[in-house]
Amino acid sequence: MLTRRMLLSCAALIFGLSGAAFAQDTIKVVASFSILGDMVANVGGDRVQITTLVGPDGDAHVYQPTPQDAQAVAAADVVIVNGLGFEGWLDRLIEASEYTGPMVVATTGITARTFDDDAIAAGQDDHDHEHGTDPHAWQSVKNAEIYVANIAAGLTVADPAGADIYAANAATYLAELDKVDEEVRAGIAGLPADRREIVTSHDAFGYFGAEYGMTLKAPQGLSTESEASAADVAALITQINADAIPAVFVENINDPRLLDQIAAETGAKIGGTLFSDALSPADGPAATYVDMMRHNIATLTAALAK
Repeated sequence: MLTRRMLLSCAALIFGLSGAAFAQDTIKVVASFSILGDMVANVGGDRVQITTLVGPDGDAHVYQPTPQDAQAVAAADVVIVNGLGFEGWLDRLIEASEYTGPMVVATTGITARTFDDDAIAAGQDDHDHEHGTDPHAWQSVKNAEIYVANIAAGLTVADPAGADIYAANAATYLAELDKVDEEVRAGIAGLPADRREIVTSHDAFGYFGAEYGMTLKAPQGLSTESEASAADVAALITQINADAIPAVFVENINDPRLLDQIAAETGAKIGGTLFSDALSPADGPAATYVDMMRHNIATLTAALAK
């Protein structure tokens, strides 16, 4: 298993810490969406000025960049994105801004999941993500630790004078993420084996399921742009009834009406709101990535426990 030091060192090599950089007290960073913005804030601290393009409760799958976004990107010292096809609008935005500076892909080094071939054959293609790649890698805390290492390395490229600060902040944050990972594992371990199924609107929790031993079901594909067909919904309703799944979960970025319909036709309760692709506003229950993961596991275990 990679240690924190090894993780940060590997990321540093990937992003080439010997490259040219800026000597200044703070740097301007653009992060593509709220979860990533929070991670950047934890690593960067007071040395970064962050502009987050897709804010709390925002859906990056269907986001349309604004002229103000292009201006922010043009002025940035470094742009940090998720990658894996998550920001389908990114190339257009970079072209419009004429940005030529460093780009950090936070998922560098992560083994990507791909959309199940059987689901594609059944008509649940992802429309937006090339080759069915699942971009929601942050749903595994272990993957989030790779994000942190990549962010720290990318910030150091842009601001080598802050290298020690970024390394120290990253180490502190990684220690906190280790605790969160343990909490999630403990929560899942406390669930009966027949209660480890998550039903949500779109397929955003694949990495969570693979990491922590949960089965995922969703009428939509990997992107919220995909439409759930009547056949997909009917099949899911049949599956919920057959497996006696007790609860389904709405997502903060999605219209809840489809899940309301499924709950009404199966007798499953609405187990609460899960935060999938975006944080909550600052006064909500998932204002940070750490809060989000703790909220999600608490919501899941409360609804699925016997």
